[in-house]
Amino acid sequence: MYAITIPEPGGPEALVWDEVPDPVPGEGEVLVEVVASAVNRADLMQRQGFYAPPPGASPYPGLECAGRIVESGPGVSGWAVGDEVCALLAGGGYAEKVVVPAGQLLPVPEGLDLDRAAALPEVACTVWSNVFMISHLRPGETLLVHGGSSGIGTMAIQLAKAVGAKVAVTAGTKEKLDFCAELGADILINYREQDFVEEIERATDGAGADVILDNMGAKYLDRNVRALAVNGRLAIIGLQGGAKGELNIGALLTKRAAVSATSLRARPLGEKAAIVAAVREHVWPLIDSGHVRPVVDRELPMNEAAAAHRILEESGHIGKVLLIAP
Repeated sequence: MYAITIPEPGGPEALVWDEVPDPVPGEGEVLVEVVASAVNRADLMQRQGFYAPPPGASPYPGLECAGRIVESGPGVSGWAVGDEVCALLAGGGYAEKVVVPAGQLLPVPEGLDLDRAAALPEVACTVWSNVFMISHLRPGETLLVHGGSSGIGTMAIQLAKAVGAKVAVTAGTKEKLDFCAELGADILINYREQDFVEEIERATDGAGADVILDNMGAKYLDRNVRALAVNGRLAIIGLQGGAKGELNIGALLTKRAAVSATSLRARPLGEKAAIVAAVREHVWPLIDSGHVRPVVDRELPMNEAAAAHRILEESGHIGKVLLIAP
């Protein structure tokens, strides 16, 4: 088969479409013929040499895919050769075939094209696990999403609105904020022109945000704590603004607030399977009914992964960028 390899870390040009050995499914795994994968920020970090795959995972980038099961390993039940699926991966999505633990498979939602399903697993699992399973967002509460027009952000807006929450977003252009509003966002903050702490205080009559989904890390840490409501929950899922920051524990104590920081890729198989099962139970019906949808900016051939990485680095996209296998 062919896959995107990374012979040496570097810029987008480090991604090489090359012939590699076919993977073989083991106990509890299936082999999926990939129709499409999606590009995530973690893929860019892996390409640069900063985010190695977990032990035993595929060395190729790609944290989600959609395709068809072509082979089943021993001990797999509930899935059959020929099933159309999408999957959460620890790596290997940028390839013609990938091995997937059966517990990380999801059916393709009703009425959704197979390639578009590749835009769902990583964002749905990230948002559901952090905003709902950990931070317990409830109806009537306010969620602040940084990077509202990203793949994660567009999913978070829709799921939060589906459960009856109020949603605030930050983004860097009017076009992106307008799109967030179309998805249901209530409070629109241009982080280039406005202070999100002041805007959240104004919009909530000084109460603050009950849950904040943050992709920036250190750069936003102090302001995120200030923007939290009493009993607020800050969920950190990215480090685009740095890894080390100063935490005002006094402010956290005063607000009786909590900070969580999670990643999805390196979790044990059992934890991933539990998250995938929860997503199938709670999120998939919303997608089947049309209340929630994947947001795809564009599709590129998989052997043009370098161009897709440049698009993400320039942050000119809205939603997901997909890679289509040959």
